[in-house]
Amino acid sequence: MTFKPGARLDPGEVRDERGSSGGGGGGFSFPGGFGGGGRSQGGGIGTPAGGGIAGVVILVVIIAVYFALNSGSTGGTNSGPVSSDLASCQTGADANAREDCRIVGYVDSVQAYWTAELPKLGKQYTLAQTVLFSGSYSTGCGQADTNTGPFYCPEDKNVYLDTDFFNVLDTELGGTSAPLAQAYVIAHEYGHHVQDLLGVLAQNQSSDTGPTSPSVRIELQADCYAGVWAANAVSTGYIEPLQPSDVNAALTEAKAVGDDWIQQQSGGTVNPDQWTHGSSDQRVHWFTAGYQGADPSSCDTFSTNNL
Repeated sequence: MTFKPGARLDPGEVRDERGSSGGGGGGFSFPGGFGGGGRSQGGGIGTPAGGGIAGVVILVVIIAVYFALNSGSTGGTNSGPVSSDLASCQTGADANAREDCRIVGYVDSVQAYWTAELPKLGKQYTLAQTVLFSGSYSTGCGQADTNTGPFYCPEDKNVYLDTDFFNVLDTELGGTSAPLAQAYVIAHEYGHHVQDLLGVLAQNQSSDTGPTSPSVRIELQADCYAGVWAANAVSTGYIEPLQPSDVNAALTEAKAVGDDWIQQQSGGTVNPDQWTHGSSDQRVHWFTAGYQGADPSSCDTFSTNNL
């Protein structure tokens, strides 16, 4: 996947906090995250205990368990001046040359699509920033680090990403750092933002886990929305026509963040009762459904028994 060299980027949709400590904060409450995790009774999807939307979120995501067992990483808090390198991300040519500028391009394209599409579903789209951080960072949903994985926080309406996560997917979980694979991660999190705007997150709170649980249905719909964006990415004016290899890279990424795959990679047994995001097959299926359907109506994961 490549960007049109002359496409004009808006770096204002991404906030660069790499090198910032991000302050203190309590434990992390999992919002709509990318690679594992689930809800338990008491707080909100993406809110700290006692905040906003009723019901809570489990504090430990499956990817964090993987890291704890295999890498010993604890994140850590950075200090020092905040980088403002994104100011030089001005064109698609910059996005083709630099990973952080690619993230700007992904965000711009995804939000351009939903800005045009969401009114057809009866809701105006509100822009959400992606916050790039390194080490540890305080968010509206608590303290986050690389182990947390990318996530959307309904409490402050931001997407959070430590870009080291892409390296982890590539080197430790069998994913890929190919551009559309990275874009899939971003588009999935913005799928949660769309769900938040539509009220889907508030309407589907549950402590249940498992292959057909509300938690899994929410995550699979976000995967499907990512596929819908990919199908329409060229029309946003930022992306050159996709190739089959691009789509295959996104599918490889979807497989690498399946609950069953992560359980296996962590050295444990596959336990479907603990799934909160869906199996590799489920995630591949729903990204594909969105890509082939090219419309949000392809993404009703709540009315089907066959996920």
